[in-house]
Amino acid sequence: MKNPSKNSGQIAKSAGVVSLAIMCSRLLGLVREQVMAAFFGAGTAYDSFVVAFRIPNLLRDLFGEGALSAAFVAVFSDYDQNKGAAATWRLANNVLVCIGILLSVITLLGMYFARPLVMLIASDFSHVAGKVELTRYLTVIMFPFLIFVSLAAVVMGILNSKNRFFIPSLASSFFNIGSIIGGVSLALIMPRFGQPAIVGMAVGTLLGGFLQFIGQLPTLFKSGFRFRPICDLHDPGLRRVFLLMIPAIVGLGATQINIFVNTNFAASCAPGSVSWLNYAFRLVQFPIGVFGVAVSIATMPVISRCAANKDMKSLRETYVSALVMGSCLTIPATIGLYCLATPIIHLLFEHGHFTPYDTLMTSQALSFYVLGLFGYASVKITVPVFYALNDTKYPVIGSFLAVGTNITMIVLTIGSLQHRAIALSTACAMSGDFIFLSIILYRKLNGYSLTYLAVNLAKILLASLIMWLWLTTANKWLTAWMTGGILQNLLGISLIIGSSALLYGVVLYMVGLKELRVLLDKFGSRIWRDIC
Repeated sequence: MKNPSKNSGQIAKSAGVVSLAIMCSRLLGLVREQVMAAFFGAGTAYDSFVVAFRIPNLLRDLFGEGALSAAFVAVFSDYDQNKGAAATWRLANNVLVCIGILLSVITLLGMYFARPLVMLIASDFSHVAGKVELTRYLTVIMFPFLIFVSLAAVVMGILNSKNRFFIPSLASSFFNIGSIIGGVSLALIMPRFGQPAIVGMAVGTLLGGFLQFIGQLPTLFKSGFRFRPICDLHDPGLRRVFLLMIPAIVGLGATQINIFVNTNFAASCAPGSVSWLNYAFRLVQFPIGVFGVAVSIATMPVISRCAANKDMKSLRETYVSALVMGSCLTIPATIGLYCLATPIIHLLFEHGHFTPYDTLMTSQALSFYVLGLFGYASVKITVPVFYALNDTKYPVIGSFLAVGTNITMIVLTIGSLQHRAIALSTACAMSGDFIFLSIILYRKLNGYSLTYLAVNLAKILLASLIMWLWLTTANKWLTAWMTGGILQNLLGISLIIGSSALLYGVVLYMVGLKELRVLLDKFGSRIWRDIC
Protein backbone atom coordinates (compact mmCIF):
# COMPACT_ATOMS: atom_id res chain seq x y z
CA MET A 1 0.00 0.00 0.00
CA LYS A 2 1.77 3.14 -1.25
CA ASN A 3 -1.11 5.58 -1.34
CA PRO A 4 -4.24 6.28 0.72
CA SER A 5 -7.29 4.12 0.11
CA LYS A 6 -9.45 5.05 -2.89
CA ASN A 7 -12.19 5.66 -0.28
CA SER A 8 -10.04 8.18 1.62
CA GLY A 9 -11.51 11.12 -0.25
CA GLN A 10 -15.05 10.09 0.64
CA ILE A 11 -14.10 9.48 4.26
CA ALA A 12 -12.25 12.80 4.46
CA LYS A 13 -15.19 14.75 3.04
CA SER A 14 -17.66 13.05 5.37
CA ALA A 15 -15.34 13.32 8.37
CA GLY A 16 -14.87 17.03 7.69
CA VAL A 17 -18.61 17.62 7.83
CA VAL A 18 -19.01 15.43 10.90
CA SER A 19 -16.09 17.19 12.60
CA LEU A 20 -17.64 20.59 12.01
CA ALA A 21 -20.99 19.48 13.37
CA ILE A 22 -19.49 17.68 16.35
CA MET A 23 -17.27 20.68 17.08
CA CYS A 24 -20.40 22.84 17.34
CA SER A 25 -21.91 20.26 19.66
CA ARG A 26 -18.79 19.95 21.81
CA LEU A 27 -18.43 23.73 22.08
CA LEU A 28 -22.03 23.95 23.24
CA GLY A 29 -21.30 21.05 25.59
CA LEU A 30 -18.43 23.05 27.09
CA VAL A 31 -20.78 26.00 27.52
CA ARG A 32 -23.18 23.68 29.34
CA GLU A 33 -20.38 22.52 31.63
CA GLN A 34 -19.34 26.14 32.22
CA VAL A 35 -22.91 26.92 33.28
CA MET A 36 -22.87 23.93 35.62
CA ALA A 37 -19.51 24.98 37.08
CA ALA A 38 -20.64 28.56 37.65
CA PHE A 39 -24.01 27.59 39.17
CA PHE A 40 -23.02 24.53 41.20
CA GLY A 41 -19.20 24.23 41.31
CA ALA A 42 -17.97 20.77 42.30
CA GLY A 43 -20.18 20.04 45.30
CA THR A 44 -23.14 17.92 46.37
CA ALA A 45 -25.65 19.16 43.77
CA TYR A 46 -23.43 18.53 40.76
CA ASP A 47 -22.13 15.21 42.13
CA SER A 48 -25.78 14.10 42.39
CA PHE A 49 -26.57 15.32 38.88
CA VAL A 50 -23.58 13.50 37.36
CA VAL A 51 -24.51 10.17 38.96
CA ALA A 52 -28.22 10.58 38.18
CA PHE A 53 -27.50 11.32 34.51
CA ARG A 54 -24.95 8.52 34.35
CA ILE A 55 -27.57 5.87 35.16
CA PRO A 56 -29.72 6.31 31.99
CA ASN A 57 -26.57 7.27 30.11
CA LEU A 58 -25.07 3.85 30.84
CA LEU A 59 -28.06 2.30 29.09
CA ARG A 60 -27.83 4.90 26.29
CA ASP A 61 -24.34 3.66 25.52
CA LEU A 62 -25.74 0.13 25.26
CA PHE A 63 -28.99 0.70 23.37
CA GLY A 64 -28.31 4.02 21.68
CA GLU A 65 -24.99 5.20 20.36
CA GLY A 66 -23.24 1.91 21.05
CA ALA A 67 -24.58 -1.54 20.25
CA LEU A 68 -27.79 -0.48 18.51
CA SER A 69 -26.16 2.12 16.28
CA ALA A 70 -23.33 -0.13 15.09
CA ALA A 71 -25.59 -3.19 14.59
CA PHE A 72 -28.30 -1.22 12.80
CA VAL A 73 -25.90 0.52 10.37
CA ALA A 74 -24.37 -2.83 9.38
CA VAL A 75 -27.78 -4.43 8.63
CA PHE A 76 -29.35 -1.30 7.11
CA SER A 77 -26.38 -0.83 4.75
CA ASP A 78 -26.70 -4.46 3.61
CA TYR A 79 -30.43 -4.00 2.96
CA ASP A 80 -29.83 -0.73 1.16
CA GLN A 81 -27.26 -2.40 -1.13
CA ASN A 82 -29.05 -5.69 -1.78
CA LYS A 83 -32.74 -5.68 -0.75
CA GLY A 84 -34.29 -2.61 -2.35
CA ALA A 85 -35.93 0.54 -0.96
CA ALA A 86 -39.20 -1.03 0.22
CA ALA A 87 -37.51 -3.67 2.39
CA THR A 88 -34.98 -1.14 3.68
CA TRP A 89 -37.59 1.38 4.87
CA ARG A 90 -39.73 -1.40 6.33
CA LEU A 91 -36.72 -2.50 8.40
CA ALA A 92 -36.19 1.08 9.60
CA ASN A 93 -39.83 1.40 10.73
CA ASN A 94 -39.78 -1.97 12.45
CA VAL A 95 -36.59 -1.18 14.37
CA LEU A 96 -37.87 2.24 15.48
CA VAL A 97 -41.16 0.85 16.79
CA CYS A 98 -39.72 -2.23 18.52
CA ILE A 99 -36.85 -0.33 20.10
CA GLY A 100 -39.27 2.39 21.26
CA ILE A 101 -41.47 -0.17 23.01
CA LEU A 102 -38.53 -2.00 24.60
CA LEU A 103 -36.93 1.19 25.91
CA SER A 104 -40.25 2.46 27.30
CA VAL A 105 -40.50 -0.65 29.46
CA ILE A 106 -36.88 -0.30 30.58
CA THR A 107 -37.46 3.37 31.43
CA LEU A 108 -40.48 2.62 33.62
CA LEU A 109 -38.51 -0.04 35.47
CA GLY A 110 -35.56 2.31 35.89
CA MET A 111 -37.73 5.06 37.35
CA TYR A 112 -39.34 2.60 39.79
CA PHE A 113 -36.01 1.20 40.98
CA ALA A 114 -34.16 4.52 40.94
CA ARG A 115 -33.12 4.48 44.61
CA PRO A 116 -31.58 0.96 44.54
CA LEU A 117 -29.71 1.94 41.38
CA VAL A 118 -28.30 5.04 43.08
CA MET A 119 -27.20 3.01 46.11
CA LEU A 120 -25.58 0.47 43.81
CA ILE A 121 -23.53 2.98 41.83
CA ALA A 122 -22.73 5.52 44.59
CA SER A 123 -23.43 4.03 48.01
CA ASP A 124 -21.02 6.47 49.71
CA PHE A 125 -23.46 9.29 48.93
CA SER A 126 -25.39 8.07 51.99
CA HIS A 127 -22.69 9.68 54.16
CA VAL A 128 -23.97 13.12 53.12
CA ALA A 129 -27.46 14.03 54.32
CA GLY A 130 -30.00 14.23 51.49
CA LYS A 131 -27.55 13.35 48.72
CA VAL A 132 -29.03 9.93 47.92
CA GLU A 133 -32.58 11.27 47.82
CA LEU A 134 -31.59 14.16 45.56
CA THR A 135 -29.79 11.77 43.21
CA ARG A 136 -32.83 9.45 43.14
CA TYR A 137 -35.14 12.35 42.31
CA LEU A 138 -32.91 13.55 39.47
CA THR A 139 -32.66 9.98 38.13
CA VAL A 140 -36.44 9.67 37.89
CA ILE A 141 -36.65 12.97 36.00
CA MET A 142 -33.90 12.14 33.50
CA PHE A 143 -34.56 8.45 32.81
CA PRO A 144 -36.88 9.06 29.79
CA PHE A 145 -33.86 10.69 28.14
CA LEU A 146 -32.89 7.09 27.24
CA ILE A 147 -35.85 6.73 24.86
CA PHE A 148 -35.26 9.96 22.96
CA VAL A 149 -31.52 9.58 22.52
CA SER A 150 -31.76 5.92 21.45
CA LEU A 151 -34.36 6.69 18.78
CA ALA A 152 -32.13 9.58 17.71
CA ALA A 153 -29.26 7.09 17.29
CA VAL A 154 -31.38 4.91 14.95
CA VAL A 155 -32.29 7.96 12.85
CA MET A 156 -28.63 8.97 12.79
CA GLY A 157 -27.68 5.48 11.53
CA ILE A 158 -30.25 5.73 8.72
CA LEU A 159 -29.00 9.14 7.62
CA ASN A 160 -25.33 8.16 7.79
CA SER A 161 -26.05 5.11 5.63
CA LYS A 162 -27.62 7.51 3.13
CA ASN A 163 -24.41 9.59 3.20
CA ARG A 164 -26.04 12.40 5.16
CA PHE A 165 -23.72 13.34 8.00
CA PHE A 166 -24.08 17.02 8.90
CA ILE A 167 -27.52 17.16 10.55
CA PRO A 168 -27.14 13.84 12.41
CA SER A 169 -23.82 14.96 13.84
CA LEU A 170 -25.31 18.37 14.66
CA ALA A 171 -28.19 16.72 16.52
CA SER A 172 -26.32 16.64 19.81
CA SER A 173 -26.06 20.44 19.47
CA PHE A 174 -29.85 20.49 19.70
CA PHE A 175 -29.47 18.53 22.93
CA ASN A 176 -27.00 21.03 24.33
CA ILE A 177 -29.12 24.02 23.30
CA GLY A 178 -32.16 22.52 25.02
CA SER A 179 -30.09 21.67 28.10
CA ILE A 180 -28.58 25.16 28.34
CA ILE A 181 -31.57 27.36 27.54
CA GLY A 182 -34.23 25.15 29.10
CA GLY A 183 -32.04 24.06 32.01
CA VAL A 184 -30.84 27.53 33.00
CA SER A 185 -34.32 29.02 32.69
CA LEU A 186 -35.81 26.31 34.87
CA ALA A 187 -32.88 26.40 37.32
CA LEU A 188 -33.65 30.07 37.97
CA ILE A 189 -37.37 29.37 38.38
CA MET A 190 -37.38 26.13 40.40
CA PRO A 191 -36.31 27.63 43.78
CA ARG A 192 -39.48 29.77 43.71
CA PHE A 193 -41.47 26.54 43.85
CA GLY A 194 -39.40 25.00 46.63
CA GLN A 195 -37.33 22.84 44.26
CA PRO A 196 -33.50 22.76 44.11
CA ALA A 197 -32.05 24.65 41.14
CA ILE A 198 -30.34 21.47 39.91
CA VAL A 199 -33.81 20.01 39.22
CA GLY A 200 -34.20 22.61 36.48
CA MET A 201 -31.02 21.37 34.81
CA ALA A 202 -32.39 17.81 34.94
CA VAL A 203 -35.61 18.83 33.19
CA GLY A 204 -33.53 20.76 30.67
CA THR A 205 -31.56 17.59 29.94
CA LEU A 206 -34.79 15.75 29.16
CA LEU A 207 -35.86 18.58 26.84
CA GLY A 208 -32.47 18.43 25.12
CA GLY A 209 -32.84 14.69 24.45
CA PHE A 210 -36.24 15.29 22.85
CA LEU A 211 -34.79 18.01 20.59
CA GLN A 212 -31.91 15.69 19.58
CA PHE A 213 -34.49 13.24 18.22
CA ILE A 214 -36.96 15.54 16.48
CA GLY A 215 -34.21 17.79 15.09
CA GLN A 216 -33.21 15.02 12.65
CA LEU A 217 -36.71 14.17 11.44
CA PRO A 218 -36.96 16.75 8.61
CA THR A 219 -33.74 15.41 7.05
CA LEU A 220 -34.97 11.84 7.55
CA PHE A 221 -38.18 12.56 5.64
CA LYS A 222 -36.19 14.29 2.87
CA SER A 223 -34.22 11.03 2.49
CA GLY A 224 -37.41 9.17 1.55
CA PHE A 225 -38.48 7.79 4.93
CA ARG A 226 -42.19 7.58 5.74
CA PHE A 227 -43.31 6.37 9.13
CA ARG A 228 -45.36 3.16 9.14
CA PRO A 229 -46.19 1.58 12.54
CA ILE A 230 -44.76 -1.92 12.13
CA CYS A 231 -43.97 -4.32 14.97
CA ASP A 232 -42.89 -7.60 13.42
CA LEU A 233 -40.73 -9.58 15.83
CA HIS A 234 -40.25 -12.30 13.22
CA ASP A 235 -38.67 -9.96 10.66
CA PRO A 236 -35.24 -11.45 9.74
CA GLY A 237 -33.68 -7.98 9.51
CA LEU A 238 -34.81 -7.09 13.04
CA ARG A 239 -33.49 -10.42 14.27
CA ARG A 240 -30.12 -9.72 12.64
CA VAL A 241 -29.96 -6.35 14.38
CA PHE A 242 -30.70 -7.94 17.75
CA LEU A 243 -28.29 -10.82 17.14
CA LEU A 244 -25.53 -8.33 16.42
CA MET A 245 -26.58 -6.27 19.43
CA ILE A 246 -26.43 -9.13 21.95
CA PRO A 247 -22.67 -9.70 21.97
CA ALA A 248 -22.15 -5.98 21.51
CA ILE A 249 -24.27 -5.29 24.60
CA VAL A 250 -22.20 -7.83 26.51
CA GLY A 251 -19.03 -6.09 25.38
CA LEU A 252 -20.36 -2.62 26.09
CA GLY A 253 -21.66 -3.99 29.37
CA ALA A 254 -18.03 -4.47 30.28
CA THR A 255 -17.45 -0.80 29.50
CA GLN A 256 -20.37 0.10 31.74
CA ILE A 257 -18.80 -2.02 34.47
CA ASN A 258 -15.75 0.21 34.11
CA ILE A 259 -17.92 3.31 34.46
CA PHE A 260 -19.70 1.78 37.45
CA VAL A 261 -16.39 0.89 39.11
CA ASN A 262 -14.95 4.32 38.40
CA THR A 263 -18.01 6.12 39.77
CA ASN A 264 -18.04 3.95 42.86
CA PHE A 265 -14.37 4.62 43.58
CA ALA A 266 -14.76 8.34 42.82
CA ALA A 267 -17.70 8.58 45.23
CA SER A 268 -15.45 7.15 47.96
CA CYS A 269 -12.74 9.78 47.35
CA ALA A 270 -12.81 13.39 48.53
CA PRO A 271 -16.08 15.32 48.00
CA GLY A 272 -16.06 16.79 44.51
CA SER A 273 -14.08 13.94 42.96
CA VAL A 274 -17.02 12.82 40.80
CA SER A 275 -17.35 16.39 39.53
CA TRP A 276 -13.61 16.88 38.87
CA LEU A 277 -13.45 13.69 36.84
CA ASN A 278 -16.58 14.58 34.91
CA TYR A 279 -15.34 18.06 33.98
CA ALA A 280 -11.98 16.61 32.89
CA PHE A 281 -13.53 13.84 30.81
CA ARG A 282 -15.79 16.36 29.08
CA LEU A 283 -12.66 18.09 27.80
CA VAL A 284 -11.21 14.78 26.60
CA GLN A 285 -14.47 14.04 24.80
CA PHE A 286 -13.99 17.16 22.68
CA PRO A 287 -11.11 15.80 20.53
CA ILE A 288 -12.52 12.26 20.76
CA GLY A 289 -15.76 13.48 19.24
CA VAL A 290 -14.38 15.99 16.77
CA PHE A 291 -11.65 13.66 15.48
CA GLY A 292 -12.07 10.02 16.55
CA VAL A 293 -15.86 9.74 16.41
CA ALA A 294 -16.03 11.87 13.24
CA VAL A 295 -13.66 9.55 11.39
CA SER A 296 -15.48 6.52 12.80
CA ILE A 297 -18.91 7.75 11.68
CA ALA A 298 -17.59 8.61 8.22
CA THR A 299 -15.80 5.26 7.91
CA MET A 300 -18.62 3.00 9.14
CA PRO A 301 -20.88 3.10 6.02
CA VAL A 302 -17.85 2.73 3.70
CA ILE A 303 -16.54 -0.26 5.65
CA SER A 304 -20.03 -1.80 5.73
CA ARG A 305 -20.40 -1.47 1.95
CA CYS A 306 -16.95 -3.00 1.38
CA ALA A 307 -17.91 -5.95 3.60
CA ALA A 308 -21.31 -6.34 1.91
CA ASN A 309 -19.60 -6.39 -1.51
CA LYS A 310 -16.84 -8.76 -0.29
CA ASP A 311 -14.20 -6.21 -1.30
CA MET A 312 -11.65 -7.03 1.40
CA LYS A 313 -8.77 -5.21 -0.29
CA SER A 314 -10.65 -1.91 -0.15
CA LEU A 315 -11.76 -2.66 3.40
CA ARG A 316 -8.15 -3.13 4.57
CA GLU A 317 -6.97 0.03 2.82
CA THR A 318 -9.91 2.05 4.13
CA TYR A 319 -9.24 0.96 7.72
CA VAL A 320 -5.54 1.88 7.53
CA SER A 321 -6.30 5.30 6.02
CA ALA A 322 -8.94 5.92 8.69
CA LEU A 323 -6.41 5.09 11.43
CA VAL A 324 -3.87 7.49 9.90
CA MET A 325 -6.49 10.26 9.70
CA GLY A 326 -7.53 9.68 13.29
CA SER A 327 -3.92 9.60 14.49
CA CYS A 328 -2.90 12.82 12.75
CA LEU A 329 -5.66 14.59 14.69
CA THR A 330 -5.68 12.89 18.11
CA ILE A 331 -1.92 12.74 18.81
CA PRO A 332 -1.38 16.53 18.66
CA ALA A 333 -4.61 17.02 20.63
CA THR A 334 -3.15 14.80 23.36
CA ILE A 335 -0.01 16.92 23.58
CA GLY A 336 -1.95 20.17 23.58
CA LEU A 337 -4.36 19.16 26.34
CA TYR A 338 -1.56 17.71 28.48
CA CYS A 339 0.57 20.86 28.30
CA LEU A 340 -2.29 23.35 28.64
CA ALA A 341 -4.56 21.49 31.08
CA THR A 342 -4.43 24.07 33.89
CA PRO A 343 -4.83 27.29 31.84
CA ILE A 344 -7.65 25.76 29.76
CA ILE A 345 -9.60 24.66 32.83
CA HIS A 346 -8.91 28.01 34.53
CA LEU A 347 -10.33 29.81 31.48
CA LEU A 348 -13.35 27.59 30.97
CA PHE A 349 -14.54 26.76 34.46
CA GLU A 350 -12.99 28.92 37.19
CA HIS A 351 -15.99 31.20 37.64
CA GLY A 352 -18.78 31.41 40.19
CA HIS A 353 -18.66 28.45 42.57
CA PHE A 354 -15.73 26.75 40.78
CA THR A 355 -12.62 27.48 42.86
CA PRO A 356 -8.85 27.50 42.07
CA TYR A 357 -8.62 24.24 44.03
CA ASP A 358 -11.24 22.72 41.72
CA THR A 359 -9.13 23.87 38.75
CA LEU A 360 -6.05 22.14 40.18
CA MET A 361 -7.87 18.85 40.88
CA THR A 362 -9.60 18.83 37.48
CA SER A 363 -6.38 19.59 35.57
CA GLN A 364 -4.63 16.72 37.34
CA ALA A 365 -7.37 14.34 36.20
CA LEU A 366 -7.23 15.73 32.65
CA SER A 367 -3.45 15.19 32.46
CA PHE A 368 -3.99 11.47 33.04
CA TYR A 369 -7.12 11.10 30.90
CA VAL A 370 -5.42 12.45 27.75
CA LEU A 371 -2.85 9.64 27.85
CA GLY A 372 -5.59 7.36 26.54
CA LEU A 373 -7.02 9.74 23.94
CA PHE A 374 -5.31 8.05 20.98
CA GLY A 375 -6.39 4.59 22.14
CA TYR A 376 -9.96 5.70 22.84
CA ALA A 377 -10.38 7.29 19.40
CA SER A 378 -8.72 4.33 17.64
CA VAL A 379 -11.10 1.88 19.33
CA LYS A 380 -13.98 3.95 17.94
CA ILE A 381 -12.53 3.45 14.45
CA THR A 382 -11.65 -0.25 14.89
CA VAL A 383 -14.78 -1.74 16.50
CA PRO A 384 -17.16 -0.97 13.58
CA VAL A 385 -14.92 -3.05 11.31
CA PHE A 386 -15.72 -6.12 13.43
CA TYR A 387 -19.46 -5.32 13.21
CA ALA A 388 -19.23 -5.00 9.43
CA LEU A 389 -17.59 -8.46 9.34
CA ASN A 390 -20.37 -9.88 11.57
CA ASP A 391 -17.83 -10.77 14.24
CA THR A 392 -18.55 -9.21 17.61
CA LYS A 393 -16.86 -11.64 19.96
CA TYR A 394 -13.47 -9.93 19.88
CA PRO A 395 -14.79 -6.48 20.86
CA VAL A 396 -16.51 -8.28 23.75
CA ILE A 397 -13.27 -9.95 24.84
CA GLY A 398 -11.39 -6.68 24.48
CA SER A 399 -13.94 -4.89 26.64
CA PHE A 400 -13.58 -7.42 29.45
CA LEU A 401 -9.80 -7.23 29.23
CA ALA A 402 -10.21 -3.47 29.60
CA VAL A 403 -12.30 -4.04 32.74
CA GLY A 404 -9.53 -6.14 34.24
CA THR A 405 -6.91 -3.53 33.37
CA ASN A 406 -9.05 -0.74 34.77
CA ILE A 407 -9.77 -2.41 38.12
CA THR A 408 -6.17 -3.57 38.55
CA MET A 409 -4.79 -0.07 37.91
CA ILE A 410 -7.27 1.56 40.29
CA VAL A 411 -6.54 -0.88 43.12
CA LEU A 412 -2.79 -0.39 42.67
CA THR A 413 -2.85 3.42 42.51
CA ILE A 414 -5.98 4.75 44.28
CA GLY A 415 -4.17 5.04 47.60
CA SER A 416 -1.49 7.39 46.27
CA LEU A 417 -3.24 9.09 43.34
CA GLN A 418 -6.84 9.31 44.67
CA HIS A 419 -9.21 10.54 41.89
CA ARG A 420 -6.28 10.74 39.44
CA ALA A 421 -5.99 6.95 39.64
CA ILE A 422 -9.37 6.64 37.93
CA ALA A 423 -8.26 8.84 35.03
CA LEU A 424 -5.01 6.90 34.65
CA SER A 425 -6.75 3.52 34.75
CA THR A 426 -9.24 4.64 32.08
CA ALA A 427 -6.38 5.70 29.80
CA CYS A 428 -4.55 2.40 30.27
CA ALA A 429 -7.71 0.35 29.70
CA MET A 430 -8.60 2.04 26.42
CA SER A 431 -5.03 1.88 25.10
CA GLY A 432 -4.82 -1.82 25.94
CA ASP A 433 -8.19 -2.46 24.28
CA PHE A 434 -7.00 -0.89 21.02
CA ILE A 435 -3.74 -2.87 21.00
CA PHE A 436 -5.67 -6.12 21.48
CA LEU A 437 -8.29 -5.35 18.81
CA SER A 438 -5.73 -4.16 16.25
CA ILE A 439 -3.73 -7.39 16.61
CA ILE A 440 -6.83 -9.54 16.22
CA LEU A 441 -8.07 -7.53 13.24
CA TYR A 442 -4.68 -7.84 11.55
CA ARG A 443 -4.95 -11.61 11.75
CA LYS A 444 -8.63 -11.64 10.76
CA LEU A 445 -8.01 -9.55 7.62
CA ASN A 446 -4.93 -11.59 6.67
CA GLY A 447 -2.84 -8.51 7.28
CA TYR A 448 -2.99 -4.84 6.36
CA SER A 449 -0.19 -2.47 5.47
CA LEU A 450 1.81 -2.04 8.67
CA THR A 451 4.59 -0.38 6.67
CA TYR A 452 2.26 2.33 5.40
CA LEU A 453 0.84 2.79 8.90
CA ALA A 454 4.28 2.95 10.57
CA VAL A 455 5.74 5.41 8.05
CA ASN A 456 2.82 7.79 8.45
CA LEU A 457 2.79 7.46 12.25
CA ALA A 458 6.49 8.40 12.20
CA LYS A 459 5.64 11.54 10.22
CA ILE A 460 2.87 12.39 12.69
CA LEU A 461 5.16 11.86 15.70
CA LEU A 462 7.88 14.03 14.15
CA ALA A 463 5.43 16.87 13.52
CA SER A 464 4.00 16.41 17.04
CA LEU A 465 7.46 16.61 18.60
CA ILE A 466 8.21 19.88 16.79
CA MET A 467 4.79 21.21 17.84
CA TRP A 468 5.46 20.22 21.47
CA LEU A 469 8.80 22.07 21.52
CA TRP A 470 7.14 25.21 20.21
CA LEU A 471 4.13 24.82 22.52
CA THR A 472 6.23 24.53 25.70
CA THR A 473 8.39 27.51 24.65
CA ALA A 474 5.39 29.70 23.84
CA ASN A 475 3.73 28.65 27.10
CA LYS A 476 6.72 30.00 29.06
CA TRP A 477 6.70 33.26 27.08
CA LEU A 478 3.00 33.82 27.77
CA THR A 479 2.90 32.72 31.43
CA ALA A 480 1.77 36.17 32.58
CA TRP A 481 -1.12 36.13 30.12
CA MET A 482 -2.15 32.63 31.21
CA THR A 483 -2.60 33.77 34.81
CA GLY A 484 -4.13 37.16 33.98
CA GLY A 485 -7.72 38.18 33.37
CA ILE A 486 -10.20 36.32 31.18
CA LEU A 487 -9.39 38.27 28.01
CA GLN A 488 -5.63 37.88 28.50
CA ASN A 489 -6.09 34.19 29.27
CA LEU A 490 -8.26 33.68 26.19
CA LEU A 491 -5.86 35.55 23.91
CA GLY A 492 -2.81 33.70 25.26
CA ILE A 493 -4.36 30.25 24.87
CA SER A 494 -5.71 31.12 21.41
CA LEU A 495 -2.27 32.29 20.25
CA ILE A 496 -0.55 29.17 21.56
CA ILE A 497 -3.11 26.72 20.16
CA GLY A 498 -3.41 28.51 16.83
CA SER A 499 0.33 28.85 16.24
CA SER A 500 0.99 25.26 17.38
CA ALA A 501 -1.71 23.86 15.09
CA LEU A 502 -0.41 25.89 12.16
CA LEU A 503 3.16 24.72 12.74
CA TYR A 504 2.00 21.10 13.08
CA GLY A 505 0.00 21.28 9.85
CA VAL A 506 2.88 22.88 7.91
CA VAL A 507 5.35 20.21 9.08
CA LEU A 508 2.93 17.39 8.19
CA TYR A 509 2.37 18.90 4.75
CA MET A 510 6.11 19.23 4.18
CA VAL A 511 6.84 15.61 5.15
CA GLY A 512 4.10 14.49 2.75
CA LEU A 513 1.31 13.01 4.86
CA LYS A 514 -1.11 12.24 2.03
CA GLU A 515 -4.16 11.82 4.28
CA LEU A 516 -3.71 15.41 5.46
CA ARG A 517 -3.72 16.61 1.87
CA VAL A 518 -6.86 14.59 1.19
CA LEU A 519 -8.52 16.16 4.25
CA LEU A 520 -7.58 19.67 3.10
CA ASP A 521 -8.66 19.04 -0.50
CA LYS A 522 -12.03 17.49 0.30
CA PHE A 523 -13.11 19.32 3.46
CA GLY A 524 -14.56 22.50 1.99
CA SER A 525 -16.54 21.03 -0.93
CA ARG A 526 -18.25 18.41 1.20
CA ILE A 527 -19.26 20.92 3.90
CA TRP A 528 -20.86 23.16 1.28
CA ARG A 529 -22.79 20.31 -0.37
CA ASP A 530 -24.07 18.79 2.89
CA ILE A 531 -25.10 22.08 4.46
CA CYS A 532 -26.92 23.14 1.32
